[in-house]
Amino acid sequence: MRFSVNASILLTGLPLLERPAAAAKHGFDAIELWWPFDGPDPSGAELAALRGAIRDAGVRLTGLNFDAGDMAAGERGLLARPDGSGRFRANVGPAVRLAGELGCTVLNALYGNGPGTDRELAVANLRRAADAAAGIGATVVVEALNSHENPHYPITSSAAAFALIDEVDRENVAFLADLYHLHRMGEDVLALIDRHGASLGHVQVADDPGRGRPGSGDMPYPEIFARLSAAGYRGHVGLEYRHEGPGAFDWRHA
Repeated sequence: MRFSVNASILLTGLPLLERPAAAAKHGFDAIELWWPFDGPDPSGAELAALRGAIRDAGVRLTGLNFDAGDMAAGERGLLARPDGSGRFRANVGPAVRLAGELGCTVLNALYGNGPGTDRELAVANLRRAADAAAGIGATVVVEALNSHENPHYPITSSAAAFALIDEVDRENVAFLADLYHLHRMGEDVLALIDRHGASLGHVQVADDPGRGRPGSGDMPYPEIFARLSAAGYRGHVGLEYRHEGPGAFDWRHA
């Protein structure tokens, strides 16, 4: 099982450009990121600085979110929002180019909070993103979030995500299985892995309750990892948990 550090939620005591090297120092060869810039089309200098930090650290970028709005303020994507669609579309080119330059083949498109989301708009924007991502051999992934922490997010189950993916009808659109969010919503994550493990576009992990590292809560992570391997999942598993306390995060394979 290969693991990547989500450097947007871990190692946050360091400036962004120092996190790739910190991940490498802790033995990782891969990181993933939420969109790390304030707007959809960052300057060349900003992009060059991030590319340089990742390359100099000797790590791969294995996952990148499209611009999802102000995540810290509670926004969760622009895909289906009429007031955010223009910003999403403006970000497709820069995000795909950055991913292509760094060999990243997974791009996450968050749906956006309601009320007022537009399903047809979401489908059109996903198709646009998928067609652009196809040019670099990348997959666009769709994620379900739990409604306890994201009460206005419409895609809260694997079934809802798969229905959207089917509607988009692009070969390079797949499901991002964030097992913490799914478990929080009461899904049987082991059954999901058994059914869909080989076709998952990406997997992210944290434990429930608490969103701490795997092994800190009640989820059966040794079996989860074994089932992922048995089901044929070959991608990285993104560590998207919260670390509390001083110093470096403490990752131990559960």
